[in-house]
Formats: sequence, structure tokens, C-alpha cells
Amino acid sequence: MTVIKTTPFEGQKPGTSGLRKTVKTFTQPNYLENFVQAIFDCVPELRGSLLVLGGDGRFYNDKAIHIILRMAAANGVARVLVGQNGILSTPAVSALIRKYDAAGGIILSASHNPGGPNGDFGIKFNSANGGPAPESVTNAIYARTQIIDNYEILSAQDVDLSALAKTKMSEMDIEIIDSVRDYQEMMEMLFDFSAISNLFKSGMTFCFDAMHAVTGPYAKSIFGKLGVPDTSLINAVPLADFGGGHPDPNPVYAKALFEKMFSEDGPDFGAASDGDGDRNIVLGRKLYVSPSDSLAIIAANAHLVPGYNAGVKGIARSMPTSRAADLVAEKLGVPYFETPTGWKFFGNLLDDGQITLCGEESAGASSDHIREKDGLWAILMWLNIVAARRQSVVDIVNAHWKEYGRNYYSRHDYEEIENTKAESVMQGLRDQLDDLPGKVFGAETISEATSFTYKDPVDGSTSENQGLMVKFESGSRFVFRLSGTGTVGATLRLYLEKYEPGDGKLDGDLQETLAPIAKIAAEITKLNALTGRVGPTTIS
Repeated sequence: MTVIKTTPFEGQKPGTSGLRKTVKTFTQPNYLENFVQAIFDCVPELRGSLLVLGGDGRFYNDKAIHIILRMAAANGVARVLVGQNGILSTPAVSALIRKYDAAGGIILSASHNPGGPNGDFGIKFNSANGGPAPESVTNAIYARTQIIDNYEILSAQDVDLSALAKTKMSEMDIEIIDSVRDYQEMMEMLFDFSAISNLFKSGMTFCFDAMHAVTGPYAKSIFGKLGVPDTSLINAVPLADFGGGHPDPNPVYAKALFEKMFSEDGPDFGAASDGDGDRNIVLGRKLYVSPSDSLAIIAANAHLVPGYNAGVKGIARSMPTSRAADLVAEKLGVPYFETPTGWKFFGNLLDDGQITLCGEESAGASSDHIREKDGLWAILMWLNIVAARRQSVVDIVNAHWKEYGRNYYSRHDYEEIENTKAESVMQGLRDQLDDLPGKVFGAETISEATSFTYKDPVDGSTSENQGLMVKFESGSRFVFRLSGTGTVGATLRLYLEKYEPGDGKLDGDLQETLAPIAKIAAEITKLNALTGRVGPTTIS
């Protein structure tokens, strides 16, 4: 074991999903090592315990794993489970931590950010419950990175990550495991694979886009067992640069899938997942199911799925996510919670047994089976619901809107804005919050304007300044927040929502319906003038 002298790097503060920077930043000497040592210093329970380690296969994934293994051995970790070829989806890591009582897991991913030598890299620590480390831990890790002066690492040969085998590094046991097996076994326990398989036997057509990311091997194994031909899986081979694209399941970056689904002879069911496998989208023929609607429809139909036939205890959603799931919870008579963005905020509610389902508008949904969002789980939920109801995705969505009403909803992202310009938009709105209620803009009257603060009902902790929200008397609203997942400049996100009751106009054009709300938001914040942008970078 060698002690290496080092000096701190600025900006190693984890965001909502860990530390994300460019590959060039991470490959600086000692940059990754400093952050990893900070994890070991701040999570002493890892010493003498089990660690789960893997990533989404992006560029630098394998080299980072070898570094972390040598550091884990030097820091007294007793045993490490590593995904074959360094591959483990984020939900699979959560499942492994929980199944094998690990002290935690290190996930190497920048999720939906681009990969390759000129792309992004990321790292995050998941706690013993399988979920992202709470703020108390990430704050401690960041504080440690600011004063770190050395790290510990073992001199050892690299482990062969390609072979399923057990080996040792000094006193530490290492096991290279099948990346898919444990996760698939869990899915088979939750869902009616026989009923889903019958869908495909009866002729239902299907297309899944793995976006050259981590879920390719998972999809081949799971959907293969369900009888889906390999030809229905596109971009299913993981690549270090994700084939040159962004592994983000939205209409822009999953263009090939959307073109298939909106063609005249498109498949009946379409789906995609993202870089590390925790996000998802679902489509019917010529219909994109918004993530907010997807969460609500899953909640309304969960009782049809074997793993959830006892019912739903409660539902949680992030604050920017539409209120569609709230309406379902009200009808079911179960509690619902509005949390800040960031999956870690669902952890306490799940551990305390207050909720069964949770989700975010950014294409993430999951349940109490793990402590991460889970892309393939959500797709299997939909397939099981389609099998149980014997209706198409389109018919299920239309029936849901007629019963609960439709929450027209969209997110407009303004990416890579200068930090000062993005903050000027936020501060300008923040300065007006007290004066906005009662003001009239066209047909809308503002009823409330707030900076969202969340008080955790389990541990009483408070999280302030989690986004700026303006509500109207009509039930419409808009939300602004700065995203913590980018690596260049700032991403300013504008969320738009308008509610239409079940007997109202349910088939309107999404952006046309939301245009008046977007216009008010831009007028109040001087969005275009302050950012220098004429419109959003992406719309989802």
C-alpha cells in the first residue's frame, strides 16, 4: 500500500446524481483518486465490508474501476462485487446492495450525458439502503475533497474484468459477477412473464432502443426470455461513446425510435432507456407517453401486476413533475408527497414504508423494490398492464385522461447558458415572488409564487431553494430550476403545466396548449433577453 501526496481540486461537489465532469477533468492526475479517497474517509463502514462496483461502460469506465479496486484494497474493504466488463446498470447496483447487504456501492456514470474521450464522466456513492447517498454524506465528501492531502492505493496488477471469476487483491476478495442475473431474477419475481410473453406470441409488435448504453445486455436477456426477437432491439451493443449520441431517451436523441413509432406501420409498443439504465420512455403507436403521465398510469394500474397486487401505500413525485399522480393518489385514498428533484429524497419515504411508487418528470420511475429509478422496471410495468387490460398503450392513456383529466405538461431546457445569465433569470423571479400573487396575465391570475422548500416527514430535515414555482387560479403553473446534471455552463429548466378535466379538450396540441403559460413565464422573467436565447435547446 502506498500513500500518495495530493492537493485539493476545486468544484468536486456532488450534484443531484453525484459528481459529473468532462472526461478531460476526470483524467487529470489524482482527480478521481481524491474523490474516491474522500468517499472512503467519510464512509468508514466500508472498511471490512462489501462494496458493489460498476458503471455504464462509457469511456474511462474500465480504467476507473481498476483504480477504485486498488484504492478499496488499500482502504480495508473486505470484498467487492464487480459487474462483468465493468458493466452494471444503476438499478442493478441498488438491487445488489440490498440483496447482498453491502455497505454501499460506487456507480460510474454520467447518466444521459454524452460519452467518449471528449464527453462526460461521473461517479456517485450509494448507501447501504441501495439509494443515492443523502446530503449529509455528500456534503461530508465534498468537505473532505476541499482539504484532502493524500490518498491510499495498492500497487497491483489489473483484474481481468471479462471473466466470471473470484480472485484476491492483497487481503480483499473480488468477484466478477454476471451483470444481469440478479436483476433479472428480481424482475421475474415482480412481473407475470407468462402474460407478457403471450402479448408477443399473439402478434404485438415491439421496439426497444438501448441507445448503445448499459441496458443492451439486460434487454437482450430479459426481452429474449419474453420471446422478443433480437430485431426488435436497436442500438443494443454498449459503446464507450454511445455511438456518438446522447443516451437520453427523448424525442431529440431517440430519434430513430420516434420515427419508427410515428410511422404509418409503426410497432404497437416502443420504449427506450438511458445511459445507466435508470430512465425510461414508453410510446404507443403515434403517441409519446410523458413521464408524468406514465407515473400516474402505473400507479392507477399497479394492482394488476403480481408484485403490487396488495395495492399502493403512497406515491411521491418531484416538485417539477406534473400533478397527474396526485390525482390518482386522491382517488385511491393514499398519501402523496412532493419532494425536491433528486432520487435521494424518495429514500426516506421508501425506507419508512410511506410510499410504494415514486417518479420524476425526467423519465424516471420506480418502486420500493430498490432505491433507484429503474428504466426496465417501468417498461415491464407497462407491458404487464397492457397484458392485464388487453388494451393498447394508446387506449390505456386515453381512458386514463377521460377518468382523471389531462395534465398537459412539457419541459423546456436552456442548455449551456453562462452561469451568471442563468442565475440572473432565477434571481429576477425570486425578487418578484412576494409581489406576483393577484396579478393578471391574459386569462390567468397568479394565486401563489414560492421558492420551494421541503421538510422531510421522516427525519425532519429541511431542503430550501429547490426551485421557483408560480401557480395560477386555473390550476396551471410554471416552474424554474437550475439543473445539477450538466458539465458545461448551466442548464435552466422551465416546466409548464395546464390541467384539462376529463370532459374537456384532451387531444389538443401539447405546445400550443402550453404556449400561453410559456409566454407568461418569459414575460415575468425576461427569459429571452437575459439569456440571449430565442427558444429552448430541447423540448420534452
